[in-house]
Amino acid sequence: MDSNIKVLLVDDHEMVRIGLAAVLGTEDGIEVVGEASNGQDGIRLAQEYRPDVVLMDLVMEGMDGIETTRKLLQLYPECKVIVLTSFLDDEKMYPVIEAGAFSYLLKTSRASEIAQAIRAAAKGQSILESQVASKIMNRFRQPKAEAAPHEELTEREMEVLRLIAKGKSNQELADELFIGVKTVKFHVTNVLAKLGVEDRTQAAIYAFKHGLAE
Repeated sequence: MDSNIKVLLVDDHEMVRIGLAAVLGTEDGIEVVGEASNGQDGIRLAQEYRPDVVLMDLVMEGMDGIETTRKLLQLYPECKVIVLTSFLDDEKMYPVIEAGAFSYLLKTSRASEIAQAIRAAAKGQSILESQVASKIMNRFRQPKAEAAPHEELTEREMEVLRLIAKGKSNQELADELFIGVKTVKFHVTNVLAKLGVEDRTQAAIYAFKHGLAE
């Protein structure tokens, strides 16, 4: 059985991909299975190779790294996305973390740090650049109004909730959203947890009570 950590590179700069592939190719237990120059190809190759970890650039033509991360994880929630970028600004950092990015590194990171983040991600351990961690901590320290539970739902989770309220089964959800049943179950579990309800019936009641479903 192949024990290598399968890694997919998604970056629109060819030299970055070449350099990463060369460096990671020398690391024991890490295998670069594919390279993509844009988000669309990244999603296609992720579905083809089923990587354990994706190294994701943020700024790319067409579909950027934020949207690519969101769509990739909707299709393949078990994958771990490590952002590898030159940007540390809030309008890029927070949205990609909210989209599901597992770790966030800057391109100034050493090769050993990137390899360490990949191995950590494969074990379910998240690594954040120290500056990123500091920004996140400062954001959490800022007082904010308490949000209603449904405000924590992603756009896709809100779609799932509305369909649950219509009495749709997991298979019907999968057919309507063009995703797998396994992914549907993942989203349903998240919806129930975020709403603080025990089952689909209570979720449907919540949706009607808060005007989220007809």
